[in-house]
Amino acid sequence: MKDETTIRGLAHTDTIHDSAIKQVQGRAEYTDDLAEPHGLLHAYLGLSQCAHGRILSMDLDAVRAAPGVVDVLTAADIPGENDVSPNGKHDDPIFADGQVLFWGQPVFAVIAETRDQARRAAHLAKIEYEALPHALDPIAARDADMGYVTEPLTLRRGDADRGLATSPRRIKGRFAIGGQDHFYLEGQIAMAVPGEDEDVIINVSTQHPSEVQHMVAHALQVPSHSVVVNVRRMGGGFGGKETQMNLFACVAAIAAKKWNRAVKIRPDRDDDMTATGKRHDFVVDYEVGFDDDGRILAVSGDWYARCGFSADLSGPVTDRALFHCDNAYYYPDVRVSSHPMKTNTVSNTAFRGFGGPQGVIVAERIVEEIAYALGRDPLEIRKLNLYRNGQLTPYHQEVTDQILPRIFQELEADSDYHARRQAVLDWNARAAREGGVIRKGIALTPVKFGISFTATWFNQAGALIHVYSDGSIALNHGGTEMGQGLNTKVAQVVAEAFQCDISRIKITRTTTEKVPNTSATAASSGTDLNGMAALDAAEQIKARLIDFVAERWQAPREDVKFVPGHIRAGDRDIPWGEVIHAAYMARIHLSAAGFYKTPKIHWDRATGQGRPFYYYAYGAAVAEVSVDTLTGEYVIDRADVIHDVGRSLNPAIDKGQVEGAFVQGTGWLTCEELWWDDKGRLRTHAPSTYKIPLASDKPRIFNVKLADWSENSERSIKRSKAVGEPPFMLGICVFEAINMAVASFTDYRQPARLDAPATPERVLMAIEKLRT
Repeated sequence: MKDETTIRGLAHTDTIHDSAIKQVQGRAEYTDDLAEPHGLLHAYLGLSQCAHGRILSMDLDAVRAAPGVVDVLTAADIPGENDVSPNGKHDDPIFADGQVLFWGQPVFAVIAETRDQARRAAHLAKIEYEALPHALDPIAARDADMGYVTEPLTLRRGDADRGLATSPRRIKGRFAIGGQDHFYLEGQIAMAVPGEDEDVIINVSTQHPSEVQHMVAHALQVPSHSVVVNVRRMGGGFGGKETQMNLFACVAAIAAKKWNRAVKIRPDRDDDMTATGKRHDFVVDYEVGFDDDGRILAVSGDWYARCGFSADLSGPVTDRALFHCDNAYYYPDVRVSSHPMKTNTVSNTAFRGFGGPQGVIVAERIVEEIAYALGRDPLEIRKLNLYRNGQLTPYHQEVTDQILPRIFQELEADSDYHARRQAVLDWNARAAREGGVIRKGIALTPVKFGISFTATWFNQAGALIHVYSDGSIALNHGGTEMGQGLNTKVAQVVAEAFQCDISRIKITRTTTEKVPNTSATAASSGTDLNGMAALDAAEQIKARLIDFVAERWQAPREDVKFVPGHIRAGDRDIPWGEVIHAAYMARIHLSAAGFYKTPKIHWDRATGQGRPFYYYAYGAAVAEVSVDTLTGEYVIDRADVIHDVGRSLNPAIDKGQVEGAFVQGTGWLTCEELWWDDKGRLRTHAPSTYKIPLASDKPRIFNVKLADWSENSERSIKRSKAVGEPPFMLGICVFEAINMAVASFTDYRQPARLDAPATPERVLMAIEKLRT
């Protein structure tokens, strides 16, 4: 490999995603593309047909007799724990045992020679249930006294009751916020290969390899060291593969060890959507007190969440909804509470934003309510109530890095917001006079999003770097690649540390054999944690090389520098490859394990106080929409975004993340609707019934830029900021703009109060309600 004088792929540069070319050419390998071992079997799940009931009888004779079937797995066949709960509550069985708690719960698994045989046989089971009462939504669950799946949380600062009582103006309301399916392009999939003794290797599409390792070990009743979990890449995750993959990995592993043959399981999209959790939907009751200028004085609220039949991650998700109930605004007196309701539906789970969006959007609803009550532009109310440095959040963390005023100023100018808002007002006034069909709306909304796992112990990461004697580098870390560019960014960090071309670095698959006890790639912390761990490993190797070069080439240690493609010793530049070979010959250790834990953070859930977030990421977006008042359909005419990623590690990848998050957030609030019938069956379980945004749904004019002047005030990786989740909430501006268009039917005297998602049906019904 030739030495570089101009090196590519350093941090803070546009660098191509490491898998991009392979993905375009169809050469990128996903779990289903791996070579199948000889004798591979296939598993398929049998799902319950009852929302809540006792299993009276289960006749699987026809299943076992079906062509190609090897056997059937039930709860009785699990050697260890029949549980995949990620929180130690033991409330999430692999297979239902004695009772079912939602329609679509796994009851058994068919093991057959082909996937088609397993899939067909799974539908031959005859199961009798004694139906029991069921509750599907959070308010029905509350009224039925179903209870909580996990402990609720209350955040308070000041005296909300007194603040509300003494406020000149008060508004209360209820806001229903819909859920969302992850709709990853690659569905859930796992392939288990048995080894000698207790060993098993799992190739799986998961965001949390260590958790899969632990769950499989518990199910097989073996030590964790006997289970190896490998992940090269995922075809999307969005949180849907943080805990939900545990089930599929366990089924594959149990079957593989029982029959000593490799086993693969891959459900159809319908069964995937039915049996796996989604974004939590909420019903929020809120009350706000404010003065005649629009300044918020007090807020109280109750967040009722549809959590499903088990806890899963509902505790931290509903906690984070409260952490972001203020979004970017200061509430002098505040009391907010979560209600994680148990329902007879699939257990909801992590989703991009992890409850944060369901808090942020309530803050924006509150601002909108105040603006309409006072006849003001909502942007004026937003700017009036923005946090100032030194103020405390409802969880008592001090805001010290507020940059939204500058973002607002730039975005207002870049988008020509004020002139366009006046044009929208003029358009709607003319439409009202002349009977025009199209109404318009425009809105500018911010986001302030806390970065870190709120479970403090997850804020750690490991990495492993090998430098081989020819100068090539193998990089491994505990994060997982799901298309977000994590591997590329971490490789850039290492390339910059060594001042070598990124082509020298091989990014190897994530595996529990190399980096143990990893956290999930989630909470927008993948690059922050794993980048710092990789840098720690690189710095260890650099320190050894500096000592070696100083001695070998007789230069003061302080004069040894890493420069492009070389290591400089005084006035001499020695090529990288030459130094590495010489170091190997001199028996210098060229491998290092790095580690990082996020500093400064702490959180006391019992008191509802602490510093759960290392820093905040900020952004703002403005959207203009046109609504067809005859059909309720709408288009996004234009969207402008400025988003803060600190000192970007890779501006091209970060900009793509912002664009994708905006569209996905818009989908959550406009077209992605989950619907259960009265029997508890999910009816929106396939592309034919569940609508995600299409390319044609994106803004017709879409201007996205990064706040390239920003730099993280905390010691993050190269002063960058996380980008995965924060821009998701920028799509709220589309929802707010639609509300404005609908409110034009009352000349903005009252808000539309649309529930989310604002489907064309909901928009049309809201228009008709206001017309009458």
